Amino acid sequence: MKKRLLSGLVGLLAAQPALSMDLVETYEKALSYDSGIAAARASFEAQQAASDVTKSALLPQIGAYGEANHTDVDGDIQDESYKSFNYGVQLTQPLFRADSWFSYDASQFQTESARAQYNLAQQQLILDVANAYFAVLRAQDTLTTALAAEAAIQRQYEQAQERFDVGLIAITEVYEARASYDDTRSQRIAAENQLNVAREQLARLTGEYTEDLENLRQAFPLGRPDPMDPSQWETTALEQNWSIQSAMFDLNASEANLKVAKSGHYPTLDLTASYGDNNIEGGSLNQFEGTQGVIGLTLNVPLYTGGGTQAGVRQQRSRVTVAEQSLNTVRRDVRVNTRSLFLTVNNNIETASALEQTIISRRSALDATRAGYEVGTRNIVEVLDAERAYYVALLDYSNARYDYVINSLQLKQSAGILSPQDLIDLNNWLSETAPGIEAIANEKQTLEDPAQ
Repeated sequence: MKKRLLSGLVGLLAAQPALSMDLVETYEKALSYDSGIAAARASFEAQQAASDVTKSALLPQIGAYGEANHTDVDGDIQDESYKSFNYGVQLTQPLFRADSWFSYDASQFQTESARAQYNLAQQQLILDVANAYFAVLRAQDTLTTALAAEAAIQRQYEQAQERFDVGLIAITEVYEARASYDDTRSQRIAAENQLNVAREQLARLTGEYTEDLENLRQAFPLGRPDPMDPSQWETTALEQNWSIQSAMFDLNASEANLKVAKSGHYPTLDLTASYGDNNIEGGSLNQFEGTQGVIGLTLNVPLYTGGGTQAGVRQQRSRVTVAEQSLNTVRRDVRVNTRSLFLTVNNNIETASALEQTIISRRSALDATRAGYEVGTRNIVEVLDAERAYYVALLDYSNARYDYVINSLQLKQSAGILSPQDLIDLNNWLSETAPGIEAIANEKQTLEDPAQ
């Protein structure tokens, strides 16, 4: 049996340092607050109870009975009336009921399918928490970039206005700078709104609003998937992906239900036994009181059911076909998704590496453009474009790191191996002192000019 995602979680969390728990704390809050995981757990528990219900049809049925009758006989030979009272206990033990056995098999498969769906819901919650958490960090970085770009272009606009006032440039350059400044202001307003929306999405999972989240450290490594073979990831996914497991159990349940439908043609055999008191008052016996024990077999052979059994078999055959095709679809989707995510994670690594150099190049280009503008070889439009390009490179690099984190988790989910331990490992690379995209800008500027 595959590992249960929540088993041992408490012990793992207790072993973590208190200062690196923000992401894990978010997950803990979501576990107790999110309605989706609560519904998945309840569905699994309901199916477990349904399995016990079908099992009960195979076990002895014991009940008490009681009767009170008044009989009045009028005839040429006999004319009498009497009362009878019967009470006792009765046992029924099914000896051969194929439909009950196959129904129990189907319920067992349905329980395993519900268990797989519950495990899938747990993995999905891990992904949802990570997506919502890093969506807030993305939005924070976007806002930080927008604020920095707005401040930088505002300075360019103010400088352009001063140059125009002393007659060094034409009014058109002031208009260009003003237009760029207004554009960055609108981008900053949109970024503020996006941050508020991202915080709402995170609060939906946890029930709490959090202003400050720990961010990824600058030293966070973007490691290659292990193993570095997409075929091995595909093989693992086909064996362990919870969606595939659920679809397989659904197919097994449909096949068992087909046997249930066919068993409508089979006879049933039950063992019955009863013991009780019989009392008769009146009639020719005048008074009778005694006990009675009965044991016997009851055989029922279906001969004709109006065609309902045959129709049920045809219906269930079609449902088996549906389950088979659904399983094929899930397998194909998982196979493609796993290989695609493997390629995407590697692309995220390459993209982040390229963007690191892009930031340095954009900074150098910006400084050179500013210097050219000071001596009159560059115009204000070129300076503004260089400003925007630099901040876009910063944001792209930040997003590439977040994309790597999310896609790595999605790859593990597709392979069926995502667990809370992955969040714990990731949480160890978070720090409340990491200022996000500002650190990237400072670090890249230092790399460009070691004297700083």
